[in-house]
Amino acid sequence: MSSVLDAARAWLAQDPDAETRGELTDLISRVETGDAEASADLDDRFSTRLAFGTAGLRGTLGAGSNRMNRVLVAQAAAGFAAYLIERSSGATPTVVVGYDGRRNSDVFARDSVEIFAGAGLNAILLPRLLPTPVLAFAVRHLGADAGVMVTASHNPPDDNGYKVYLGGDDQGAQIVAPADAEIAAHIQRIADEGNITTLPRSVGYANAPESVVEAYVAATAAVAPAPAGAEGLNWVYTAMHGVGWETFSRVLTQAGYPAPVLVEAQIHPDGRFPTVAFPNPEEPGAMDLAFETARVSDAELVIANDPDADRLAVAIPDAETEGGWRRLSGNEIGLLLGWRAARAAAAAPDASAGVPASLACSLVSSPGLQAVAEHYGLDFHSTLTGFKWISRAPGMVFGFEEALGYLVNPGTVRDKDGISAAVALLEMAADARGQGRTIADLLQEFRETFGAFASDQISVRVTDVSEIAGIMASLRAQPPAVVGEIAVSHVDDLLRGVDGFPPGDVLRLWLDDGSRLIVRPSGTEPKLKLYLDVRGSSAKKARRRLEALRAGADELLASRR
Repeated sequence: MSSVLDAARAWLAQDPDAETRGELTDLISRVETGDAEASADLDDRFSTRLAFGTAGLRGTLGAGSNRMNRVLVAQAAAGFAAYLIERSSGATPTVVVGYDGRRNSDVFARDSVEIFAGAGLNAILLPRLLPTPVLAFAVRHLGADAGVMVTASHNPPDDNGYKVYLGGDDQGAQIVAPADAEIAAHIQRIADEGNITTLPRSVGYANAPESVVEAYVAATAAVAPAPAGAEGLNWVYTAMHGVGWETFSRVLTQAGYPAPVLVEAQIHPDGRFPTVAFPNPEEPGAMDLAFETARVSDAELVIANDPDADRLAVAIPDAETEGGWRRLSGNEIGLLLGWRAARAAAAAPDASAGVPASLACSLVSSPGLQAVAEHYGLDFHSTLTGFKWISRAPGMVFGFEEALGYLVNPGTVRDKDGISAAVALLEMAADARGQGRTIADLLQEFRETFGAFASDQISVRVTDVSEIAGIMASLRAQPPAVVGEIAVSHVDDLLRGVDGFPPGDVLRLWLDDGSRLIVRPSGTEPKLKLYLDVRGSSAKKARRRLEALRAGADELLASRR
């Protein structure tokens, strides 16, 4: 414990934040009096540090190297600055920084631009709290070498994070290997030097003009101008206590869509997320207020963004669902938007400048997108999870992942974008409405055209992440011969390299009836995720097959825990 105490005292000496200094001072005092609970807490905070990877940094706010705080962010900013200078060939790198409405997001953003400016970079701060897609857009729009977004997206209220993008040849996409390891090495060197108070800082950074946001609004409105059927569309919108509404409302006005009925209690940024236990539209109960608003207003559609507005959730009326409203799965939305993109690409075959137009999705997303691509003669790419991979698919005109992420405008934003996706979905809804149809009718038409694809997910949250590693090791050592009553035809272990994928901690099981089961650890949360996909000749038959696969997956999981 003495080494942990020494680390805590050294951390305390350089911490510029009064709140975390007080938190750590109290904890050290309790440890010194022999408090076992405090000792365990201190050990958790300092026995390791938040790892910087392709997802950047993400963790719980608090003092310590294993928490998100101003010391850790300063180390990350200084390390990232060193990385950018190292690869700049003598030019002065430009980096743009954005932030959302979470606790300390603005503080972490200003620390970052001051450190970037102090290191000699051209540092630019977005004008106010804004959606993540605006930052991703700004990297390309400003010709920046890099971007940083301070956000934890849809994580719990006490989390925050640090998301990194690269310009140039990376076109404003999130980092991938080996950049993550190279940046992490620079961050570790700064941390080892042990005193962020010696890092040069400068207030000589620039504030991005409002014209950057205006350019994003214009580009996004142009994705899907309102068709004739938009007039009179009655729909509900929630920002989930995030930053989406101000920007989205401007896009709606410019694109010509009618204003929605707002979920007023969730429309303004509030990092406490007071009306939801977990600010993720996928979580049970998160959209209850939106459904209540939709019932009262007799709406035709519900649209939700997550707190940083890079994800989109959609719900439609459904008399067979309790409460009368059903949230569409990420796969359902992705297949509809992919269908839209495929039709447009097929009508404009030369749009991708010599590279064949393609659709792309993560390997855990619905195989239905490949069926759409083949139907329209487009290329298809399956990637590892995350838009850092999806955004790099050659010739991509549309990409998605089942976790409510959609890239519909790759010419301007190389990341998932819940606002442009919402506009594209509104166009589909309004166009259908003009023909006397609904989103439910579009889903039925999709099934009739491409087949009935059905998907499900099992998500197991753990308190000890070693349990996840144990389950994965068990499945590798003794792969199952059957899942439920269906034989496993073969297993792909992506750690060994499969289908050109970079190595990843993913197992893909193929069953004799054509069903698919994928198992992988979550990249951002202490969860094990199982992805289930089936195809049937009808929606009813696909549901039955999916129910059987889920029962078998539950049995398999129980046998390995």
